Amino acid sequence: MARTLLGALLNKASTAQTPVPFASRSQSYGRGLFGANRSTTAQLGAMGSVGTLFAIVNRTAKAEAGVEWGLYRKAKSGLKEDRTPVTSHAALDLWNKPNPFYTQSVFMETGAQHKQLTGEQWWVIARNERSSIPLELWPVRPDRMTPIPDPDEFLAGYMYTSPDGQQIALRREDVILIRTPHPTDPYRGIGPVQALLTDLDAVRYSAEWNRNFFLNSAEPGGLIQVDGRLSDDEFAELRDRWNEQHKGIANAHRVAILEQGQWVDRKFSQRDMQFAELRGIGSEIIREAFGFPKPMLGSTDDVNRANGESGERMFARWLVVPDLEAVKDALNHQMLPLFGATAKGLEFDYVNPVPEDVEKDAVQLTSRANAANLLVNAGFDPAGTLSAVGLPDIAFTGKPAAAPATAPADWQEAVAGLLGGDFENAQRWVAVAHDDDNVCKPCADNNGRTYKNRQQAYEDYPGGSGYVNCVGAKYGNECRCKVVKRGRKGEGS
Repeated sequence: MARTLLGALLNKASTAQTPVPFASRSQSYGRGLFGANRSTTAQLGAMGSVGTLFAIVNRTAKAEAGVEWGLYRKAKSGLKEDRTPVTSHAALDLWNKPNPFYTQSVFMETGAQHKQLTGEQWWVIARNERSSIPLELWPVRPDRMTPIPDPDEFLAGYMYTSPDGQQIALRREDVILIRTPHPTDPYRGIGPVQALLTDLDAVRYSAEWNRNFFLNSAEPGGLIQVDGRLSDDEFAELRDRWNEQHKGIANAHRVAILEQGQWVDRKFSQRDMQFAELRGIGSEIIREAFGFPKPMLGSTDDVNRANGESGERMFARWLVVPDLEAVKDALNHQMLPLFGATAKGLEFDYVNPVPEDVEKDAVQLTSRANAANLLVNAGFDPAGTLSAVGLPDIAFTGKPAAAPATAPADWQEAVAGLLGGDFENAQRWVAVAHDDDNVCKPCADNNGRTYKNRQQAYEDYPGGSGYVNCVGAKYGNECRCKVVKRGRKGEGS
């Protein structure tokens, strides 16, 4: 295995010289239109300087690292529930163990920290010199990576700067970048910390001021005022005597004896400076920049079970899931294609970390059950009714115990009210034709038709695709039409 690149990443000595075919281009980057000094190193270091920032980044990174991943073979129907799990594949092995020193969890947590702090997550791919198949993935600090712009192809490659200062040229296919797009720099990302550096400094400085306050005997500073100018020897003697008697906590509150001069208090105290309020405001600004729910920080004021559970769902849905989607996109569209034909039709996916809303689900189940009861009493087939309102198949043993003599005239409006939408939206399957000049009339006429359940849909579209009445299919052409399951109002497909 070629170790020149890997040795540079790990700061190991390498006898081979890595070619730098476009090194000169990196010299102008940062002084042109894009890529001003972003102080990425300062953004990375901010995590260890402010407690609120550490809590937010640490909790988010660990939540993303704890999500379960799987590799699947896509179904012809295009539905997630019809996918087949893949338990043995080189891509799956690589993702489960990215390199000899990182498990998937540590790899994910490291990348998530980088993404939260800088808006960028960089992966460098290590390969065998005789193959294009990835053998290892390495997370790389964003402040060590520099994109190399190209006037013709937009991006020529990347320059990695190792800890010992060595510059390594990397091809585009050697690097995977996951980022929050920067509004003024198309080559880099942006994170909340970049906008918070001034506020983070204020929080850190207030903490240091408090620390120095107590190191200074918990007393505010002051001035020794003397009449006339002191000689150098007199100044040194006064300073040494004062330090000997009053410097340090052990000498706190000792009475000052001044042979010459007058002690003058400075009027600013902790109360005057309102440092408690300042630090509280700083923490709130940090939390708002990340959109981080207050209950997830362990705060107990103004937190109850309802908004606590709501905060947990908000955290997972709006902070964790978007980052996981970005990782999934990188795996499926950048890493998997490197495995060639063996990865065709495969996709990585994660287990949704958003907690279930039990109360909402209970209300929804009651509404669907009431809608099903209304439809059955109106004379509709029980099995088809269950599918129409989104309930699982249940064996039907007889008529409802209290069926009305006649169905209400406005049953469609009643069902719509129970389901939160019109009755047509309860029809779960819809025919989709490839509508162009080559579509036949039967396919065009059936385009958009809805079906109550999968069984009915597959009678017209066996296996989920190919309309049984397609004219082209009768002459040996493949029908391009299909039937898909669509979500209820307010849900995904």
